[in-house]
Order: sequence, then C-alpha cells, then structure tokens
Amino acid sequence: MIVIRAEGPVFSAGHNLREMIGRTLEEERAVFDTCTEMMRTVQSVPQPVIASVQGTAVAAGCQLVAACDLAVASSTAVFGTPGVKIGLFCSTPMVAVSRAIGRKRALQMLLTGETIDAQTAADWGLVNFVVDPEELETETTKLASKVVGSSPATLKIGKEAFYRQIDLPQDQAYEEMGETMAQNAMICDAQEGMTASWRSGRRCGRAVDGLPTPRPGPVVGRPITSST
Repeated sequence: MIVIRAEGPVFSAGHNLREMIGRTLEEERAVFDTCTEMMRTVQSVPQPVIASVQGTAVAAGCQLVAACDLAVASSTAVFGTPGVKIGLFCSTPMVAVSRAIGRKRALQMLLTGETIDAQTAADWGLVNFVVDPEELETETTKLASKVVGSSPATLKIGKEAFYRQIDLPQDQAYEEMGETMAQNAMICDAQEGMTASWRSGRRCGRAVDGLPTPRPGPVVGRPITSST
C-alpha cells in the first residue's frame, strides 16, 4: 500500500511556474513528459495508492488526486484546475480529472478555473469521502487497512485489470476480464480463498470431499509486500 500525503496548507499546487518561464520547447516537453510518467506510474504499480489530501490540490496536484486509486480528503481541502486563468490550459490534468468525474463537471472546472470544496469533490467522484481535519490520518489508515487485508497477488491482478478494461468497449471488456478471472482463479491465493470459503478453512493443495486437488498455478505477485 502506498499513501501520498503532505504537510501544511497545500497538498500540491502542481508545477513550479518559475521553472517553466523562458524554456525551449524541448525543455517544456520534458517537464510534462516527466509528470505524465509519474501519473502513469501511480496507476501501474501493483500496490493500491491512496491520496490523503489535507489542503489545496490544484493543477497537477488535482491531477495527482484524480490519478490515485483512492482518495480521502480533509474538509478543508480544495481542488481546481486554474490554468486557464494564467493562459496555460490544464491539458494534462484534464486527462485524469475528466476520467474521474466525467465531461461536464471536468469542463466546468477546466473552463472556469474555479476551485471546488472537498464535499463537492466527493459528490463528483474526485475523492472517496471527506473527514474532519483531525481525523484524516486515522481514516486514511483505516481505509488502507481494509485494502491490505486482501492478497497482494489478487490486488495486483485487480488493479491492473481495472485500468485495462475501463475504457474498452463493453463486449471487449467482458472478453478480456473473463480471461483475467480464469487466470486469477488458477493462482494459489484464489484456490486457498475459495476452498476456505467453501469448506471452513481447508488449505490450497488438499482434496476437498473427494474433489480433485486444486491446481495452484503460478503464485503471481507473492513477493510483493505492502508498505505505507
């Protein structure tokens, strides 16, 4: 498990604008390529990633929240994509934000440059829920604990599958996810879990009431350890 958090009044304000003045086109491209790589990494790492947002998250900071798998926000947090107000449209933040909250709401944020409060962010789907500031760390930890109680191998498979299927046509998504579930069912963690659920804690590799011994298959991701 990975938790992204910050201290002070700002979670992330995005790029340092002073470092983007007077650069060449290649240098500007490098800045946004690096940011894009980071956002992709958040979604490609096997561990679930939670944003614990205590304050202002704007521009690429808002993008980071949208890119995370889960997000918990303090009631004092605000979110926005204000680039339009300074002549630099938040085009890369738009990718993650529009996928999190939908077209109309994303365009409202992008075209007006106005911020939204934490409760609106939750209502729109940018964050999962809102808590009092003094409860942010505790509630983030509670959410993380609920996630890490599951098999790391299964979490890895599920997270990768989620992002792979989300933008596919429905028929293609069903086809690919059917294959994903079939392969998932072959790993030891799934065989153990299904057997335990069906027959009171029987372990993988033991026959159950005359049924064939489950084939464990490769133990995908077993070396992964959760960390906060």
